[in-house]
Amino acid sequence: MAATQVKPCLVMVLIFLLLVFASAVSKNRIKSLNKIKELNRRGPYIGLITVFSTEEDTFFATASFRPDPKHPFIDLSGRRFRIGKVHGRKVIYVRCGIGMINAAAATQQMLDLFDMKGIIHFGIAGNINNSMSIGDVTIPKQVTHTGIWDWVNTDGTVDSADVALLDFGNYNVPKGNGTNLLGHIGYSKEQFFSESGEPNIAESLVWAKISPHWLQLASNLEGMKLKQCVNSSLCLPEKPKIVVGLSASTANIFVDNAAYRDFLFKKFEVSSADMESAAVVMTSLSNGFPVIVIRGLSYLAGKQQGENAVRKFGSLAALNTAKAVLGFIDNLPGHAC
Repeated sequence: MAATQVKPCLVMVLIFLLLVFASAVSKNRIKSLNKIKELNRRGPYIGLITVFSTEEDTFFATASFRPDPKHPFIDLSGRRFRIGKVHGRKVIYVRCGIGMINAAAATQQMLDLFDMKGIIHFGIAGNINNSMSIGDVTIPKQVTHTGIWDWVNTDGTVDSADVALLDFGNYNVPKGNGTNLLGHIGYSKEQFFSESGEPNIAESLVWAKISPHWLQLASNLEGMKLKQCVNSSLCLPEKPKIVVGLSASTANIFVDNAAYRDFLFKKFEVSSADMESAAVVMTSLSNGFPVIVIRGLSYLAGKQQGENAVRKFGSLAALNTAKAVLGFIDNLPGHAC
């Protein structure tokens, strides 16, 4: 009898605790939204979006970010949006997290809630182009999503509208020996919705183009001196450089495979591979905001001999990226957006 009475009591206690928790969450959100209203009266802001802690720590270590004295940050949906200035320009910074879903969600939230002028997305990436080197910084003119696949059986046929075909049988060793049951992958186009298009009608898209006026501003960064050494005993063999106007690929795949690296370069002519850029670019363009991508090359995406170089040179690539970002912000005129 006592046990029967205890069960309803426990249920009531749990319901009460859930209501208290929900009320606290709701109050915190209202408080945050009120802060955002106040901040937006002082906008607009440049958005800075990076991915993981190495990039974030390196960027803040430059000491260029000056936090807002009243509202230095706002926590939303588990992310910390930092408000401040870089070289006198009003900015909002967020670390989105790894992968395209995180990147798109953080970008959309920033654009929805804050008064923004545009988005600078930056971080490190894999090097797909043999004419580029670790430590170089690429500012691409366009980005493609290489993770939308039609994966069919060996005797299957991919969609004729697909933009590329990966046949696993071509990679059998020895070549042509037997049948590879992984079959074929066809690379599909992205569906792109935008404010400038018809509502609920998507445009087929292969390349998401970086905003031309921002890309033109970025061309002024070519020739900037970048860091060559991690420390006195670990240096790159060549001086790193900034290259503007190449192409980049994005997918929820960490590319560390030489054969796939070569495939991406031959089929798409991309120079870098990462896991977020296309999501940030498409989300920004979809909402009608200018956007640019700045990525430092930190490893050879599988072409290396031995250990992946990101462990040695990731921080150096992140620092060179941060330098390029700061240089770009410096170049932004008041009316640039």
